[in-house]
Amino acid sequence: MSNEFDTLKLENQLCFPLYACSREIVKKYKPYLDELDLTYTQYITMMVMWERKQINVKELGECLFLDSGTLTPLLKKLEQKGWVTRQRAKSDERVLIVTLTPAGEELRKQAVTVPQKMACCVKLSQEEVRTLYTLLYKLLDDGC
Repeated sequence: MSNEFDTLKLENQLCFPLYACSREIVKKYKPYLDELDLTYTQYITMMVMWERKQINVKELGECLFLDSGTLTPLLKKLEQKGWVTRQRAKSDERVLIVTLTPAGEELRKQAVTVPQKMACCVKLSQEEVRTLYTLLYKLLDDGC
């Protein structure tokens, strides 16, 4: 028999399996990223940097769904490691530009096997992966 509080049951929440799955997948990344001296958030940031080479912080945040309060310490750490540089745009000092360094580009060569290693950890077929990917991005683009 259903009652007015059924919507508050954990088993009825879409957010919970998404949250739990995200945590478990990030946990599986950890040993591979530890070898590279990266956290998961630093890794996804570097993925954008390897693709773009140079980007402003606002655009980077949009790519990663992260705010500047999260990105600032993360980028400082990546800069300390020598993988990116940060500098103000000459045309507008309010804009902070992040640039991949040669050392950051070298890190890419070490990271190239991480997706293959992770594929072994995910027990889904290629078709299931594509479907899940499409559905998750549909949720992200929904923008409630």
